Amino acid sequence: MRSKGSNLFKYITLLIITSLMIGPLLWMISTSLKEPAKTFTQFLPNPLRWANYAEVLGNSTFLKQYWNSIYISILVTLLVLLFSSMAGYAFARIKFMGRNVIFLLLLSVLMIPAEVTIIPLFLFMRELGFINTHLPLILLPTFGASGAFGVFLMRQFFIMIPKELEEAAIMDGCSKFKIYWRIMLPLSVPALSTLTIFTFLANWDEFLYPLIFINSRELMTLPIGLSLFTDETGTAWHHLMSATTLATIPLLIIFFFAQKKFIEGMTAGSIK
Repeated sequence: MRSKGSNLFKYITLLIITSLMIGPLLWMISTSLKEPAKTFTQFLPNPLRWANYAEVLGNSTFLKQYWNSIYISILVTLLVLLFSSMAGYAFARIKFMGRNVIFLLLLSVLMIPAEVTIIPLFLFMRELGFINTHLPLILLPTFGASGAFGVFLMRQFFIMIPKELEEAAIMDGCSKFKIYWRIMLPLSVPALSTLTIFTFLANWDEFLYPLIFINSRELMTLPIGLSLFTDETGTAWHHLMSATTLATIPLLIIFFFAQKKFIEGMTAGSIK
């Protein structure tokens, strides 16, 4: 009897937590299909107004912002995977002077709030002529916090790979680069999948850098574009929720294809 009561309490608790997490998502989808005048007066949309999506997709500026977010996020993710895996392998397997000191300095990047460095970075990018271009949105994450986190993650993963594999490859005549490319990278797919999701998600949601470095609406990314659905006359909730629903699609696709390896990467090292 006591066990049944305990289970009932657990189920009710889980139901409440699940409702709190899924509730905003369901409201977003529901609102995206409502008529403008019934946004807060209806629980479920009736009738379904698919024209909200057509009107959002008919906005050429929104489509450009959508494309900007997609290509910038993909490009930054690929660059972070490349540089982080190479640097992580070097920190894990190659001995050189000051290796640990350099690694600690690299990790210190993660401890500096972005708001502290934003003014020096803006002045630096202005001197280079990169303001109102996508270069700051690509270079800063690649060689900033996202890159540093990637190096840390990949180094920790490479350390767990048995050294005997590397020693056997050296006896067969493999160079360091061949060991990295043909042995280490295929074995590190779970860590790379985890890094892919974290990096893509961080850049897809990035709001501060586009707000500081981009002035043109056509060059803005999706987080800034979504904020433009609110103006001095109010918020177009039906359009905003339609655009937000569309904005979640790439994230769902990335997680769907990488979820299995993502779990493996997250649990790597927890079981020996």
